Amino acid sequence: MKDKPLLDRVCIVTGATSGIGKATALALAGLGASLVVVGRDAEKCATTVDYVQLETGSEHVEFIVADLSSQQEIRRLAKEFTSRHKQLAVLVNNAGASYGKRRESVDGIEMTFALNHVGCFLLTNLLLDTLKASAPSRIINVSSDVHREVSLDFDDLQASGRFNGYEAYKKSKLANVLFTYELARRLDGTGVTANAVAPGLAKSSLGLQDGGISALVKRVINVLMGVSSEEAAQTSIYAASAPELEGVSGKYFVKMKEVPSSAASYDEAAAVRLWQISADLTALSA
Repeated sequence: MKDKPLLDRVCIVTGATSGIGKATALALAGLGASLVVVGRDAEKCATTVDYVQLETGSEHVEFIVADLSSQQEIRRLAKEFTSRHKQLAVLVNNAGASYGKRRESVDGIEMTFALNHVGCFLLTNLLLDTLKASAPSRIINVSSDVHREVSLDFDDLQASGRFNGYEAYKKSKLANVLFTYELARRLDGTGVTANAVAPGLAKSSLGLQDGGISALVKRVINVLMGVSSEEAAQTSIYAASAPELEGVSGKYFVKMKEVPSSAASYDEAAAVRLWQISADLTALSA
């Protein structure tokens, strides 16, 4: 059915209980997907499921609770998902955050890097066999155009020196694009595609986690410049469902159009190095 391109296809959206993730989840369910909402708060997950079911009339909406900054919880999430489902058509790695103060995850990794990149890397790799078995299938990694402003410092990926929350966030978004391109190269010929998207400047809770001046600035930006979550989610929805993107992989999309990403994002040696470091941090084979 043209109006239900994801009918009976299982889709995961992480960070789906608010903002862009919630808008993406709602749209994919409306396109017929059997939706799995992932969030760290059980009550918010349940509320989101009820909302999506009410808005779409779909009975095929469920949730799994997991904190994606914790590798143990990511592994549990993947195990729980594969025990419920034998196929996965779309994985939208949307979860992310920005922190004003340096903190570490339960695994001892700087939190921005842990959540925005390492968690995405680990979850995707744990679900690759299911994605391959479900081909044609798609992986969408939500990045940001702020990735254009930085390069990675491989001597200090976890910002152990002087910490700047916004710089750490921008570098994590560059890591998302580098990961996407390397993933696409490794998945060539499998029927699984991997693309990165930039949602644009959206009204969201991103950057409000630690309060302070950075949170105040974010609130002002939300009021003056941010677009709605629904508008910001359109590129993720497009990448997940557009028929014309079947087989398209290793690309970067802004406002539902393929555009070049930063020069740094095309550094294949950096992408391979980042993959190896990420594999080491997650005890996965590179």
